[in-house]
Amino acid sequence: MSGEKRAAGESFGSTQLVKRQRSEADTNGALVKANGGALIQGGNSAAGLQAPVMELSGHSGEIFTARFDPSGSHIASGSMDRNILLWNTTGECSNYGILTGHKSAILDLHWSRDSQVVYSASADQTVASYNVETGERIRKHVGHEEVINCLDVSRRGEEFLVSGSDDGYICVWDPRQKAAIDEISTEFPVTAVCLAEAGNELFTGSIDNEIKVWDLRMKKVSYTLTGHTDTITSLAISPDSQSLLSYAHDSTARTWDIRPFAPADRAIKAFDGAHVGLEKNLIRACWDSEGKKIAAGGGDGTATIWDSKSGKLLQKLPGHKGTVNDVRISPDGSMILSASTDRTMLLGELPR
Repeated sequence: MSGEKRAAGESFGSTQLVKRQRSEADTNGALVKANGGALIQGGNSAAGLQAPVMELSGHSGEIFTARFDPSGSHIASGSMDRNILLWNTTGECSNYGILTGHKSAILDLHWSRDSQVVYSASADQTVASYNVETGERIRKHVGHEEVINCLDVSRRGEEFLVSGSDDGYICVWDPRQKAAIDEISTEFPVTAVCLAEAGNELFTGSIDNEIKVWDLRMKKVSYTLTGHTDTITSLAISPDSQSLLSYAHDSTARTWDIRPFAPADRAIKAFDGAHVGLEKNLIRACWDSEGKKIAAGGGDGTATIWDSKSGKLLQKLPGHKGTVNDVRISPDGSMILSASTDRTMLLGELPR
């Protein structure tokens, strides 16, 4: 992508690209803590975006991860600058909070199910949890001995976390405890993790190009999914819990049948068109909330969207000047968010 703003139909299919207005309280694009540690709130309550595409700027380093909260009203983003920024998804998309404390890049993050907590995984070898109302760090979880690449949160029952690291370990965390409550040792750095809906199975990806499916209780591999020819960078369960989406450095996204009694060959479909690029970042992919579309970032500055059933490439959305490391579709399916090495995010209406 060129260094210029994309207008007309070249940016998310929109007719206008609007840069988020900074409020007077902005400091380098991020709002600072008010007295007592409370966060200064962005006061905009307008419904919807001010333009078909909004540029969210404020990070001073590459953005590796971004997530909508379960309500779709807020976004959390993590960066090389060691900060997590909180954003509104309506009106001016104001940056209303900053979460600090990590000593190195934020490589993955997730919201709690009640949208009250943000969990983060960092290159500083720790997992952390933050109260988004106060901006305070709740706990720092220590145990990994190398960069933590990936994180996931359970979807049912008691909330617990699973992380994967370059140290080859998968750690299981109770958010109320500092130390890991369980761990699994593997042979290679763990680059992607994803918990099954029921929380009894864990899917992991690594530099050995394989996806392993673990029985968490037995801490053993139940089966392996093979087909990718390079490092697995992303794993995500479909909304109906029947399929797994993966993305890898071979520049393909793939879907897999993860039902208990599926055929031996569990590969469903391969999706081409999203290119990893030379940086070889841990680029991520996602489903929409209905499981009808999948989206992935790419090294060419675009987000790519496919029809999950037919495999048809629906859109290539440009606008970034660097690798798109993470792409997310909002819970209601109306918006798409991309986070990039160029230190910005684009939040736009999802083309129909």
